[in-house]
Amino acid sequence: MCTIGQRKFDALLVPSIQMPIELFDTPDVYSADASAPLATRMRPRALDRFVGQSHLLGEGGALAGMLAAKRLHSMILWGPPGCGKTTLARLIAREVEARFVELSAVTSGVRDLRREADEAKRLLHARQIKTLLFVDEIHRFSKSQQDALLPHVESGVFNLIGATTENPSFEVISPLLSRARVYTLKPLTDEDMDRILDAALACPEYGLGEKELVLDDAARGFLKRAANGDARAALNALEIAAELASDGCVTSALVEAALERRTRYDRLGDAHYDTISAFIKSIRASDPDAALYYLARMLDAGEDTQFIARRLVISAAEDIGLASPNALTLAVAAQQAAHFVGMPEARIPLAEATIYLAAAPKSNSAYLAIDAALDAVRTGRDEPVPLHLRNAPTGLMKSLGHGEGYVYPHDAPEHFVASENLPEKLRDKRFYWPGELGLEDGMRARLNAWWGKRYVKEGDAE
Repeated sequence: MCTIGQRKFDALLVPSIQMPIELFDTPDVYSADASAPLATRMRPRALDRFVGQSHLLGEGGALAGMLAAKRLHSMILWGPPGCGKTTLARLIAREVEARFVELSAVTSGVRDLRREADEAKRLLHARQIKTLLFVDEIHRFSKSQQDALLPHVESGVFNLIGATTENPSFEVISPLLSRARVYTLKPLTDEDMDRILDAALACPEYGLGEKELVLDDAARGFLKRAANGDARAALNALEIAAELASDGCVTSALVEAALERRTRYDRLGDAHYDTISAFIKSIRASDPDAALYYLARMLDAGEDTQFIARRLVISAAEDIGLASPNALTLAVAAQQAAHFVGMPEARIPLAEATIYLAAAPKSNSAYLAIDAALDAVRTGRDEPVPLHLRNAPTGLMKSLGHGEGYVYPHDAPEHFVASENLPEKLRDKRFYWPGELGLEDGMRARLNAWWGKRYVKEGDAE
């Protein structure tokens, strides 16, 4: 049996804390209304029954001291979906005995903010009632909407708790960030998820306890993997699976049918940038297995194959470079092939290019060389081009010495002629330093033979 008894359930959840109804203007989400989703019904009713985020709420946690002293400050709760941001905000309001007002950045505007600020100011002055304004998905507020929050947060009309799944450094304006503390919430662990699932299976009032369901180990494991630390997704899928379980046994097949395919990968969010970064850095680290894993994550989430292909082309030039020039050819071919055949077959040329680049010898010499040359151009003056390199299409130009002394290299043995081709003041400048791997090792030897070892760095073995 995967359910737990009523005695054990009593240790998991406690009765609702009774608060004056005037402190909550929004509907009470802690209602036992059977029509509410299981994830809503099972929200904890006391802070000590909140599951997860022990780094914030445990002994010595950043929020623990604040709540023990019943102090409140403005904050941004940054974390993945289903980790408890909204629930935590409500419980904080209860702990500090503040009026709780919730706005959604998706549906609310500046007019709503002003209305709530006026009411918060009235209650603060007339009855000394503090207001906690919770803005869900605060990253969806425009700059002007976020600006409208500033004077009220700064004056203390209300304390703000903003919830976001996106990096606040990029999505919340700096003046607002400077007036709020950012707390990072973590995905729920498997142990956290077990506690939540056990409570939902056992609770007869708010959960599924009356059904006396059996959640077998395989189904439990599948549910936790698929939910990926999102308690809301896990509980809602469990509720649907329970309805499908005619014999009271919740199996993996039922969970799979109930849980719509989902991913924490957001093509416009942090996961997008974090995953492509891990992909490229795994190629740079010559780790084809890791690179393939991140490629699979992106493909499974529906990432644009051309975005992936463009990064492969860049990596081929930047990280493999002249150690294996064929890498760039292969990456461009993979881009063309992926564009031509589309998914799902595009995964194959993308995988081929990924493996080749990861396994290839590495050199960033071309990348460093062009950046060094650009730095010299941008930080110096435009030095005169040597006369022997200048074009001389007219008699006047020839009389000025343009082209004088130029020797056509193809007329010389080995098609090489030693000459000074940089401007005079840059004559000893070196931008390109050949690597020692792959084809570039041969290039290094050839250049040193031609130029008298000028591409040997101090300390290199000759």
